[in-house]
Amino acid sequence: MIAAYIRVSTKDQSTQSQRAEIERWLSGNGIQAERVSWYEDQESGTTLQRPEFERLKADIFTGQVKTVVLWKLDRLSRNLRDGVNILADWADRGLKIIVVTQQLELAGVLGRTIAALLLGLAEIELSNIRERQRAGIEAAKARGVYKGRPAKLKNTKLAKARSLKARGFSAQETAQALGVSRRTVIRYIKTT
Repeated sequence: MIAAYIRVSTKDQSTQSQRAEIERWLSGNGIQAERVSWYEDQESGTTLQRPEFERLKADIFTGQVKTVVLWKLDRLSRNLRDGVNILADWADRGLKIIVVTQQLELAGVLGRTIAALLLGLAEIELSNIRERQRAGIEAAKARGVYKGRPAKLKNTKLAKARSLKARGFSAQETAQALGVSRRTVIRYIKTT
């Protein structure tokens, strides 16, 4: 089976362009849609704890997947060490890894070396993005226009969070009831 893995960092982003390019590549290489299994995450590439990525790894481990098609190598990971470890493991299992936009087919020692270089560049790019973001925030603060990230819990949800906490609900239960993360609940209850 061929696995197509696509990922965006947040829920409000779309994977449509990634999917379209991979579908074009598959079609151009004569691969029928029924031979392809899609894995799609909406999680940051800085973590490996992504549901569909976990499912992909499980399918690779059981031998169901023989080829992984990626839109771009940084969809796999934005961390050099994690990416290299994943690719080394997959190469050891005899997996073929195809990166559509970078026109790469990774296999063997040379493939792993090229992948390590590209993953290193992806990690540098992420670091640069964060640095520019920090500089932009500092400049906005200096001009007095930075207000920070908008609150996830509006007054009504905040009141409900307090009410649930007072009734003995855990932070996790409160988060599930409000549709926010546990961390958000803890942060807002702690600051009030």
